[in-house]
Amino acid sequence: MMDQFPQRASKPYSLLWRGLIKSCPVCGERQLFSKWVKMVERCPKCNLRFERIEGHWVGAVGMNTIFSFTLLFLGLAIFFFVTYPDIPMGGWVFVFAGGYGFVPLLFYPSSKKLWTAIDILMRPLEDEDFHESV
Repeated sequence: MMDQFPQRASKPYSLLWRGLIKSCPVCGERQLFSKWVKMVERCPKCNLRFERIEGHWVGAVGMNTIFSFTLLFLGLAIFFFVTYPDIPMGGWVFVFAGGYGFVPLLFYPSSKKLWTAIDILMRPLEDEDFHESV
């Protein structure tokens, strides 16, 4: 099965772009989520198993956390820079906290697919990634 997709899987920017837009990094299939956070176990098109090793999704959680904190930091930095020296406190803290609470939920599906793409770049695909284990 893997022989059908080697040229697509070898381009890092293609893998990363597909992961970012919630597609299968190998074949580009888009129908991978039945609900916002419910993902299929294997790609319906190329049969890639997404959880390639035990604990695979820890990287996606870490990446989601880093992305969320980066956005929070940038948002606060811009806010403080624009409003300095009369930085308004109070309600703005709740606005940033609420926004920060939604960012991980919004980025969750992309983080899982993007992490799978990064994992493929770090550990190249093997035949076992496409076949059912017995």
